Amino acid sequence: MSRNRTAPVIPPSAESDDASIRLSVDNRARLVQDALSRMTQSLKRNPVDPLEESPSPAKAVDRPGAATGTEHKAWYRKLERTLHAIEDSEDVAGMLSAALASIVRDFREELGVIGGRLYRRERGKYVLTHQTGKSRAPIGYKIPLHYHPIKVLRKSGYLLMRESDPGFDRRIEEVVGVRVFAAILIGEHDEYCISFSLKGKIDETRTAYALNTIRHVLNLRLREQALFDILLEAKEIQISLLPKSAPKIKEYDIHARSIPAEVVGGDLFDYIPISEEVLGIAIADASGHGLPAALQARDVIIGLRMGMAEDLKIVKTLEKLNKVINRSALASKFVSLFYGELESNGNFIYSNCGHPPPLLYHRERFVELKEGGPVLGPTVGTRFLRGYVHLRAGDLLVLYTDGISEATNAADEEFGVPRIRKAIADNLHRSAPEIVDRLFKVVHEFSGRTTPHDDQTVVVVKPRSV
Repeated sequence: MSRNRTAPVIPPSAESDDASIRLSVDNRARLVQDALSRMTQSLKRNPVDPLEESPSPAKAVDRPGAATGTEHKAWYRKLERTLHAIEDSEDVAGMLSAALASIVRDFREELGVIGGRLYRRERGKYVLTHQTGKSRAPIGYKIPLHYHPIKVLRKSGYLLMRESDPGFDRRIEEVVGVRVFAAILIGEHDEYCISFSLKGKIDETRTAYALNTIRHVLNLRLREQALFDILLEAKEIQISLLPKSAPKIKEYDIHARSIPAEVVGGDLFDYIPISEEVLGIAIADASGHGLPAALQARDVIIGLRMGMAEDLKIVKTLEKLNKVINRSALASKFVSLFYGELESNGNFIYSNCGHPPPLLYHRERFVELKEGGPVLGPTVGTRFLRGYVHLRAGDLLVLYTDGISEATNAADEEFGVPRIRKAIADNLHRSAPEIVDRLFKVVHEFSGRTTPHDDQTVVVVKPRSV
């Protein structure tokens, strides 16, 4: 059962790559948590009543009064069209341009809007990037941050200004061609300014209400987009940590699959080549799901790779991992892990750290691989034990996470280990990829859903008849 370590586990550059990955994602994780917190607080307020959080700088703004029921309903339909245009946009530029075009197109009569401009903040100025309707400023036109209306906007987020108001600079506005305008700032750090040319009789209350509502929704969408972009980046990193394919070993047929409940998940599996004769197999599940769980599961896999690369024994590596997770600042501080080393002769040495026991079908009965210790993270100084089994032709080893065993149906009944055993027994004659497919299929049919409530992972190892 000697491990005979002769092959490197990770290329020389991999450890530094993992470190840079960790720094990048951990920094972005803080942004995600901040975005989630802000979005939650915003959504606790009424999303169509934004004036409660950002009144007009001049005076408190009332909700728009109704002239007649028909006019009131028509006004809100137009506002809804603008909000739908925002929701349907796929990127920031498209979203802001769609909002600008919709307001200029639909609110000429109600708000007196005749033109609009979109500015982006760059190097101490707001630079014109897009305009529509009656607006004559050249693209690239710059408005300095020290301009009085900009200062007011940065305090309140909304402004309505006439030519006669203090701070109105005719030299700046003459280029644009406006005498009355309303403007809103968009973005966490006021990255964008949308300004509207107004003409005719202006209903200040409706103008303030409409533009503040739109500003509120645009800011929510920008936060949502930033969050989604971070999650997509985290997903790419997580995918890069998963094995690209199963190892090709003549003695074994091996296959695995992992399905996250969200964009990213807390489940991971890995194959770690120890030597030409020994393969490390790991499956991990961080508590919870989503980004915090994904970060924690990533740390475990990276730590496991590094421990094996340093020629550490299984138990020693697990003890070090336990200390690292215990000191983690992430909310997801508990990780179940099963790690084993499979030798070409069938010997399998493993340690189970609080993970659902893998099932070994051996001589027409099931053996649960339980030897090990508790989950990683809660306490330091935990001791872990090793277990040993021997795999022969006709046996089947299945590793899984609790997203499989605890999947529930409409009656809130769990799939459970007995059903996993039955699915295994019914498909012993199939290949490893087919067994993985069948197990996921029966779980999805049982639960009645294709997107799981919890991350789901399955690893199958089937000895070949050599």
